[in-house]
Amino acid sequence: MPADMPQTQVDDLALLGLMQLVSPALPIGAFAWSQGLESAFELGWVNNEQQLGDWLEGVLEDGLTRCELPLLARLQRAWAEQDQTALADWNAWLHATRETAELSDEDLRLGAALVRLLGSLELLPPADLMPEEPGYVTLFAWGATLRKVPVRQTLLGFAWAWLENQLAVACKAMPLGHTAAQRLTEQLRPKLVEAVDAALQMNDDELGPIIPGLALGSAQHETQYSRLFRS
Repeated sequence: MPADMPQTQVDDLALLGLMQLVSPALPIGAFAWSQGLESAFELGWVNNEQQLGDWLEGVLEDGLTRCELPLLARLQRAWAEQDQTALADWNAWLHATRETAELSDEDLRLGAALVRLLGSLELLPPADLMPEEPGYVTLFAWGATLRKVPVRQTLLGFAWAWLENQLAVACKAMPLGHTAAQRLTEQLRPKLVEAVDAALQMNDDELGPIIPGLALGSAQHETQYSRLFRS
């Protein structure tokens, strides 16, 4: 962005850039992954709208709030400061938290797809800053940094994209009606804000997801006979 661009235009372009990153139309294949939710349907853990709301709220509180969201804040700061060591360390830390092959594969494949997309747009970060096998969260943080999106809005956008994807999965696999999905959106929107508030207050030694049910379901999904999604 030109250095002399008015702040209003900078803010507007940042918002549009964030909308581009969280759009379902972003061609990285996120629609193909359910992040363990399809397993919850298959195993009978989630059977209706109320149970789905409880599941999503639990994953948000014990998963995203303790992992992806605070990590995004740290990665965005590391990109802004060009701190290659911090980028590599947090990227590796994220890989270590993925408890199943499918969840790890999802992060790596979406990250690789985002690298290809950014490369085609000539928006890749400097090669000397790029971690080895950068994951989706790491590249999302780069995209937000490049577009000068404030950290809080980055976290809100990421959480919103996660919720939209999970509800889209439910509409295909549960199935969940679109009106019910909108009711859950209304129910969970305040929870996204609370999750971001909590994530921004977390210290490094408090990080780490506590979602054993999702991990167990995801592990069983690897051998599930019939499935629509890759995780």
